[in-house]
Amino acid sequence: MAATTVSAGSEKTFFGHPRGLATLFMTEMWERFSYYGMRALLVLYLVSGGADAATGSQGGGLAMTAATATAIYSVYVSMVYLMAMPGGWFGDRVWGARKTVAIAGFVIMAGHLSLALPGQAMFFVGLALVAAGSGLLKANISTMVGHLYDGPDDPRRDGGFTLFYIGINLGAFVAPFIVGTVGEKVNWHLGFALAAVGMGLGLVQFLIGTKNLSPKSNVVPNPLSQAERKSVLVKVATVLVVAAVFYGVVVAMGMYTLNWAIVPITLAGLIIPVAVLVRIKRDKDLSKTEQSKMTGYIWFFVAAAVFWMIYDQGGSTLSLFADGKTADTVLGFGFPATWYQSLNPLFVMALAPVFAWLWLWLARKNQEPNTIVKFAMGLVLVGASFFVFIVPMNMAGDGTKVSPMWLVSIYMIQTIGELCLSPVGLSVTTKMAPQKYASQMMGVWFLAVTAGDCTTGLLSLAGVDLNGTGVIAMEASLAVVAGIAIYMYRKKVQTLMGDVH
Repeated sequence: MAATTVSAGSEKTFFGHPRGLATLFMTEMWERFSYYGMRALLVLYLVSGGADAATGSQGGGLAMTAATATAIYSVYVSMVYLMAMPGGWFGDRVWGARKTVAIAGFVIMAGHLSLALPGQAMFFVGLALVAAGSGLLKANISTMVGHLYDGPDDPRRDGGFTLFYIGINLGAFVAPFIVGTVGEKVNWHLGFALAAVGMGLGLVQFLIGTKNLSPKSNVVPNPLSQAERKSVLVKVATVLVVAAVFYGVVVAMGMYTLNWAIVPITLAGLIIPVAVLVRIKRDKDLSKTEQSKMTGYIWFFVAAAVFWMIYDQGGSTLSLFADGKTADTVLGFGFPATWYQSLNPLFVMALAPVFAWLWLWLARKNQEPNTIVKFAMGLVLVGASFFVFIVPMNMAGDGTKVSPMWLVSIYMIQTIGELCLSPVGLSVTTKMAPQKYASQMMGVWFLAVTAGDCTTGLLSLAGVDLNGTGVIAMEASLAVVAGIAIYMYRKKVQTLMGDVH
């Protein structure tokens, strides 16, 4: 797929933007194609051949229980976002953004190719590679979009990021129709191989188009000194040796199970976000105003973690419900369960311009909700989506296949909630970041996703049935109560935020 360009004088542009945006747009689109295509298959592949697979579904999977599959899915998604922090560090201190993205593309492609090979060992190697590569890429490709413009005041900047965001959702929308259909209906591993092809196309596009990128993307902003490099290598080697010895002993004693790998990662995904927030909050270099803003930011962080805990079950709990308990035909037309994963990006592309217009229209009337109210709306909406989910769950209790429109409605409500919370969360993160941590705070925001998904994973590992109406009702109530709490304490939070609105 070639990038569309128009001519502005003698300089070729991409819809009026720097030509390099076409390169980054296409790279991100194909990377998201590979990521969301694989993600649409993940839980269904894990349960395939087992007791929790849909009746008549394709075999050849790993025959895991729904609880184990949900835990693995949640941990995997959380690791993608956790790896964004070290990914940003590599871009800033080791390779520079451009080289980091190129290496990330190779790592992601290798991960999908590993998933395309049969066997549980290759499957987990593949997941680890895709998570690591996605973290490296996610943290740096957006930085390179910013490099294309003349500082934060360039009038084209917001439009450029909007186009880039369209690329993300375009790749996510198309992937389930191609990767999902082939994987679910033909062969799981062929589906994973198609995800590798997608990443390969994105990597080729990136390597060909690097000449159009800003020279800044090739610079290492804060390179490691020789002493720092040696210290990092010693620490990494020490951790790897300790882990290898520990797990070697566990395996030798015949005690190893999958939980020996999943539980520590899940706990780390909860501990690391807390530790990072505590470290920043207790930094003596922060001014009194910055300390206050960080206290206010913790409210948003916790709220976001609750939101993502529910929202990201769209690829696990809702996906399993779609596969086993939802009718797979509309007006006589049959379709695979993976197609539901296209609903969110479709609704984002359709509704994001509407919300952008709505906020501007309300702002002109001096009636636009502030950041706190938008967060509260997002939480209440995602909670409401799970209250709606209870209805088809009860209807399907006797084996009845429910209408696909139930899931369409749930995904739409969740997307509206996402549009209230996610863009606002990115914005408030940059506004409330202490000067010392300005470049790291976006990674901190992604840690909210990690915390939310690891909470889901921990519940699954603890034996909680996330596919039961009681747990769904509890999660829905938690989100709604959190949204109401933020709204009730909005004046206190606003005071902590200082001059940020």
